[in-house]
Amino acid sequence: MATDVLRELLDRNDVAGMQRWLAERQPYEVADELGRQDPITAVLLFRLLDKDRALTVFEELDPVDQQHVLSGLRDQAFHDLVEAMDPDDRARLLGEAPAKFAQRVLAGLSLRERQMTADLLGYPEGSVGRYMSPEVVPLRQGLTASQALGSVRAKGADAETVYTLPVVDDHRRLQGVVTLRRLVLSPPDRQVTELVTADTPHAYATDDAESAARLMQQANLLALPVVDSENRVVGLLTIDDAVELIEAADTEDIARQSATTPWPGHYMAASVTQLARSRVVWLLLLIVAATLTVNVLQIFETTLAEVTALALFIPLLVGTGGNAGSQAATAAVRALAVGEVRTGDVLRVAWRECRVGLLLGAMLAVVGLLIGALLVDFPVAVTVALSVVVICSWAAVVGAAMPLLAKRIGIDPAVVSAPLVTTLVDATGLIIYFLIARAVLGV
Repeated sequence: MATDVLRELLDRNDVAGMQRWLAERQPYEVADELGRQDPITAVLLFRLLDKDRALTVFEELDPVDQQHVLSGLRDQAFHDLVEAMDPDDRARLLGEAPAKFAQRVLAGLSLRERQMTADLLGYPEGSVGRYMSPEVVPLRQGLTASQALGSVRAKGADAETVYTLPVVDDHRRLQGVVTLRRLVLSPPDRQVTELVTADTPHAYATDDAESAARLMQQANLLALPVVDSENRVVGLLTIDDAVELIEAADTEDIARQSATTPWPGHYMAASVTQLARSRVVWLLLLIVAATLTVNVLQIFETTLAEVTALALFIPLLVGTGGNAGSQAATAAVRALAVGEVRTGDVLRVAWRECRVGLLLGAMLAVVGLLIGALLVDFPVAVTVALSVVVICSWAAVVGAAMPLLAKRIGIDPAVVSAPLVTTLVDATGLIIYFLIARAVLGV
């Protein structure tokens, strides 16, 4: 494997071999390998890159890895690298950097680059204004296709993208967009106003960045115009930044769904202590929450003492309920993330999942009835079967409703998903089980 080859070269301190290895790999492959290394090794490898490839590789790194690399460079190389970065990438780097590091970056920038970076940092954290590129080529609506192409040639070298071009009026207010393809294929004397797509989606600079990226995904856009409160074009959110935003959001959701705190940087570069720290808080909270289950068992201690066979099926019911709740919670979080459901749909979603839970519970109850009849007696088997139906329905409702309710009150839905739902369903599921046992068995 490529990683093993690089490790051997590092162990042998084969500088020439490392340079060849780096030159033969794509920039994204090199960036991934740098992210796997400790900061000192990452800087060593980065310094072996030729100047033309260094910036491309650097822009592929996560912000935390970019900080590690920059911290190991001499002043001139440091300033050359941050000056060459796109303003939106630089703003993202500074948004996650310590104040002292940010001051060093800003101090070495040219006036133009410093102003663009400061403008982006002026937008709220998490807003699309922090992630957009301010380097755009706006086209006046009175231009012809030939004149518009001339404007692209004159200004395009300084823009991050020219494939999507915002069309503006004399006050820079957005009128729509035109694609470079359409300009190139149109007659030279064709008016830009005849080519513009007027009803294109757009976002305000203060809008949530993830929502803007999801909008691009839904509308299949290469770039999304970003405007200020007066509808004046201030930038474009490009597809590469949108993909990174969605990836980061999905990564955070996955971490929270598994009851961990997201950690910055590459997994392989994270220390054992970092990984443990990201998980221990949630585990402590969940173990405290699990005491509810202990309390329930204490309350129904007499019932258990009279029919000890009930204890045999507690793991089965707890596991089934937790799994059903986790499935519903995962489906709800995913549907919220991609915009398939809204917080106002909570009752509809809960009713839908209740029916799904009933259907699943009915199918699983047949298995529970057979197992109960074989292991103990028929009355206990009926208790288990009925409990499975009710617990599955209840777990599905709780699992689906909690993320939507959390979203409505401003809490990340992923925080209240699978592990927390499972813990809650464990305790309430036991209450359901023992209440049904009392009714069926008369204990």
